[in-house]
Amino acid sequence: MPHFSIEYSASLDDEIDVGVLCEVVRHAAVQTGIFPLGGIRVRAIRCAHFAIADGRAGLSFLDILLRIGEGRDLAVRQKAGDAIFQAVSQHLEPLFATGRFALSFDIQINDSATSWKRNAIHDMLKAETSHG
Repeated sequence: MPHFSIEYSASLDDEIDVGVLCEVVRHAAVQTGIFPLGGIRVRAIRCAHFAIADGRAGLSFLDILLRIGEGRDLAVRQKAGDAIFQAVSQHLEPLFATGRFALSFDIQINDSATSWKRNAIHDMLKAETSHG
């Protein structure tokens, strides 16, 4: 259940294509090889109201939270996190050059005792794979 939530400041509206960024994150997650394809979700939430640092205009942020299920050890989580963070950082490199941008990424583990899921996409992908 790798679910990515991307919050970003509205000040990025003219700077990035958020749809492309979602695809960069999805692709990087797939490339790690540790997440089930049918469980990957990437969503972006535009923050119209925000305050950053000293409040000056033109500052921007992008924060990624990845929620995953239990069962992956720290080394595996770090390797995946590093790969995804590097892909996003590389994609957003022009923003860092401005000196007015902040990027953060955190991984959170969901407790299976309090996390419910129902997903027909897994079965669809398995059926497509077995039937060519």
